[in-house]
Parts: sequence; C-alpha cells; structure tokens
Amino acid sequence: MEKQAEKKFRRKLSGIVTSDKGDKTIVVKVETRFKHPKYSKYVTKSKKYHAHDEKNEAASGSAVTIIESKPYSKLKKWELLSVRN
Repeated sequence: MEKQAEKKFRRKLSGIVTSDKGDKTIVVKVETRFKHPKYSKYVTKSKKYHAHDEKNEAASGSAVTIIESKPYSKLKKWELLSVRN
C-alpha cells in the first residue's frame, strides 16, 4: 500500500510556530509575499493555521512544514510534516 502523502496531492506550507500550548496542537504563522496588482509593490501577508502535532515535537519559534489533512477538529485541518531548526 502507498504512503498517505503519495496517495494524492496535498497542499504544503512552511512557517514559524507561534504557539505550542495546546496538547498535540501547534499554531503556525505562514507568510506569503506577492506583488500588488495596482501599485506594483511587494506586500507580505500572513495567516495562522492550527496543525496537529502527534508527538509534541515542535516548539514555539521553530520552522516547520505542514500539509493538508483530514479535519481533526473545527480549526485543525493541517498536520505537521517536518521540523526544521
């Protein structure tokens, strides 16, 4: 049987952990840069995602990669893929 990540395309995001207070839950801040269509100025937009961290391995401030997954709760629809220090 194939691995779960190879089964179908899943969105992958990279960001910084802002909170690890919840049990098996982390909050990841993802920043995206894009060029404003009218003013041609680069703008940084950030969004926070709640992600499932089964082993509680990500600490606050660490760089992580998260992937889209099944809904774990009302807000948690992402899971931790890897931790980069």
